[in-house]
Amino acid sequence: MNNDNQRSPRRTNRFWAKVAGIGLVAGLIGGGVAFSVGNAVQHHEEVASTRVPSGSNKSGGTQVNKNKADLNGKATKAYDSVQGAVVSVINKQKVQQGNGTLGIFGLYSNGGNSSNSSNSGKLQTASEGSGVIYKKDGKTAYIVTNNHVVKGSNALQVILSNGKKVDADLVGTDAATDLAVLKINAANVTTVAQFGNSNSIAAGQDVLAIGSPMGSEYANTVTKGIVSAKNRTLKAGTDGTLTSVIQTDAAINSGNSGGPLINMAGQVIGINSMKLSSDNEGSSIEGMGFAIPSNEVVSIINQLIKNGKIERPALGIGMVDLSNVTTDQQQSVLKLPSSVSKGVVIMQVADGSAAANAGLKQYDVITQLGDTKVTNTNTLKAALYKYKVGDSAKITYYRNGKQQTSTVHLTKVASDNNSQSTQQDDGQ
Repeated sequence: MNNDNQRSPRRTNRFWAKVAGIGLVAGLIGGGVAFSVGNAVQHHEEVASTRVPSGSNKSGGTQVNKNKADLNGKATKAYDSVQGAVVSVINKQKVQQGNGTLGIFGLYSNGGNSSNSSNSGKLQTASEGSGVIYKKDGKTAYIVTNNHVVKGSNALQVILSNGKKVDADLVGTDAATDLAVLKINAANVTTVAQFGNSNSIAAGQDVLAIGSPMGSEYANTVTKGIVSAKNRTLKAGTDGTLTSVIQTDAAINSGNSGGPLINMAGQVIGINSMKLSSDNEGSSIEGMGFAIPSNEVVSIINQLIKNGKIERPALGIGMVDLSNVTTDQQQSVLKLPSSVSKGVVIMQVADGSAAANAGLKQYDVITQLGDTKVTNTNTLKAALYKYKVGDSAKITYYRNGKQQTSTVHLTKVASDNNSQSTQQDDGQ
């Protein structure tokens, strides 16, 4: 009896434990079923709402609406007023032929002797650029472009805006400013561009660049941007001379050289000349193009038409940058004070030159010309080219460690035709 009484509570407990377990499992299963059913309903609703409806694809009721954009904005009007004057310039050069043998990589001369090669007389396109017609005088029309576009040419051709190709003659070039003037028969010329005042521009104003990027296949391409800066100092010319240029973010690519940079009135305020595509470390750069200011352009092209060349004053010296002289030589030979670290060292003085007449001698170190500080040969050229033949200028220099000044009378002429060495007698 006692044993039976002791077992009864255990059996009772086991019974209720089973009931509770069965209830829990049923609850879990029931909940799972309810949850699954809920998910199924929701999924069905989502599928029904996103299912592609059945129906006919034959109606096709889409239409082109009337264009609400202004097709006669300032940029369009400016472009239309100038694009007829913009041309492609083709530089043709004679094909070089050699008397060597044909190797796996092409023709090479015997023994590397360049005398074995000769001009065949056949002309081929060496490069293409842009230009703009700015003057029509009787039967002749004049085009301004870049010097580097026409450099080395044996013949020149121009493709007008209507696609007609005509021969062109070279009037003159200026390596210092990278400008050149061509002339063509004016029979097919209908539009002449006008120059605006490049001194009357502002950073942020809208501009257009027109030309033939990547060649005449893309002639009369227009890109829009702003004046990024009015006055940047860069080596615009092919002789390394520093000059003032306009910076713009209007896209300028290979082939745009020589084309116009215009304002929204359709006036030419610059001639596109170059762009920066990478820095010294090879990093890519976008939106940094440069144009020669129109005021400078007009001054140069007028002289080229009149004289066929640009005559600039010359000092008549050979020179090197002071930075190329060692610190020991700056002190022992030039006897410069430590405060002088930039300038130009005179290596030779031509007899009878402007420098000789001013009393300048070998190893004098020029630090200033007029109001311009001279830091290297390029800044000296830039300062010198601000003067005209016949002008006088104050020149500051160091001799044996002492600062001196003199007045140089710029009576000698340097004809700017090609780049010359600044370490020899470069005409400066």
